[in-house]
Amino acid sequence: MLNFHFPTEVVREGRVSVVVPRLDAYVRDAWEYVPSKAPVFYNPVMELNRDLSVLALQAYQRMLGRMISVCEPLTGCGIRGVRFAREVQGVRKVIVNDINLEAARLAEFNVKRNILSKRVLVMNEDANLFLSRYAAPRKRFNFIDIDPFGSPVPYLDAALRALRNGGLLALTATDMAPLCGVHSQACVRKYGGKPLRTEYCHELAVRLLIGCLTMMAAKHDTGINVLFSHSTDHYIRVYAVTSYGAKQANNSIHMMGYILHCFTCFHREPAFRMVPLFNRECIECGSSLSVAGPLWLGKMLNETFCGLMEKEANGRGLKQEKRIFKLLSVARNEAEAPLMYYVIDKICDELNLPIPPLIEIMDELKRAGFQAIPTHFNSRGVRTDAPISVLNAYIRRLSRR
Repeated sequence: MLNFHFPTEVVREGRVSVVVPRLDAYVRDAWEYVPSKAPVFYNPVMELNRDLSVLALQAYQRMLGRMISVCEPLTGCGIRGVRFAREVQGVRKVIVNDINLEAARLAEFNVKRNILSKRVLVMNEDANLFLSRYAAPRKRFNFIDIDPFGSPVPYLDAALRALRNGGLLALTATDMAPLCGVHSQACVRKYGGKPLRTEYCHELAVRLLIGCLTMMAAKHDTGINVLFSHSTDHYIRVYAVTSYGAKQANNSIHMMGYILHCFTCFHREPAFRMVPLFNRECIECGSSLSVAGPLWLGKMLNETFCGLMEKEANGRGLKQEKRIFKLLSVARNEAEAPLMYYVIDKICDELNLPIPPLIEIMDELKRAGFQAIPTHFNSRGVRTDAPISVLNAYIRRLSRR
């Protein structure tokens, strides 16, 4: 076994066995984020993220029906790239990279440990420089997975240039404070859109990330089609297919706009335009509306793709299988649902009412002819096309019961 100057341990994940830093050796205080303290980045909490990445990549490969090339420019210990090579059928080659020399050495060791040296290549470069080396048409990848500690935005431009026409780009963002409106200026600076601190801020975060990707891709005359996205734990994740052409880019830009939100009565509405409207009044209560955006107002989920991922999850024996199936099932059902969910607890708190069961509220809305669909973003959330005044009326009626 290769000697490292830091303590290590062996972990099993999916169908692979890898050596990783022993994180308990770096715990000083309970509040510390231990993975960032280790000499090589490894986060066991992101196992669900990696599981879903494997399922998404396999579903995408089935859609293409041919051999694919895969790239991970920020690999850390290499566990994600190793899993792609071992667990996804139809992967011709995987190239992983990390600027940290120790990370590259550990990733190389894990590649050899899993007998994948013929299909997995390990590089040790700056991520953007590495991606730029594959920007030529015949060198580009079918799939690029950007999973950084923080924001993926610094790598978007280089990743888009290294992705083939019809290629799949996966993005993770862990900087939720800016995206959820705690540090709004940082969000404007990084993502080019204004956030809002609302009960559905995690959906806004996903839409801000997709909006940033849309405008970045448009500069390269490239459009996007979002296949899957989710908000889990401390991060958000987006999977989008790119399409070359100015027309495709224009079609994607048409899906950009703003969310108008009333903090008085919780009314919200989309505005499909890149030029914002100011001094708008809430149609429900007359209060001034707050604005989030510009951001993506198109679909964040593809029902067919979610179904393919569910199919791929069968029989894999993943550790968090039950959680994965629940997430994919709810996501598939909300693919065609209205934008911006309502959190019932938040409304009841504002109205000073006891909280009725969510299922009863959804049943009442459906009987009245409205859509009422749960969301994976919040277990107490519901997506509905009912006006807030109607929703409030049903909540009041059920609370009295």
